[in-house]
Amino acid sequence: EATLDLAERRRIRSAIRELQRQELERDEEALASKRFRPERGSHRQDDKENWPRSRCLEEDQQMALAALSRQLETITDVEELTKLLRAAGEYEERKLIRAAIRKLRAEEIEGEALSPCLRGG
Repeated sequence: EATLDLAERRRIRSAIRELQRQELERDEEALASKRFRPERGSHRQDDKENWPRSRCLEEDQQMALAALSRQLETITDVEELTKLLRAAGEYEERKLIRAAIRKLRAEEIEGEALSPCLRGG
């Protein structure tokens, strides 16, 4: 804003945009390097204070998923499974429910394919 020369203003704005672009690229590179780090195996050794708590949480989650899996085996209605899917919050829960829906649909399709044969076809 200090200069009235339009060409100089364009050069300044261009330089500012270039600096912003470079800063954005640096931020993206830093984020990518954090995102694709290897598992925190060595970090867990350093963080022994929180390790038992996180292991307990993992075990609780595994037990909850096993219970959900047993519950899903008893459900034979796709609509009921769909309601559960919409209510599920965790990725692993949704994954189990989707698998149960696929299994039920496959059984329905298989039953439809067999029923003409059973009717004497």
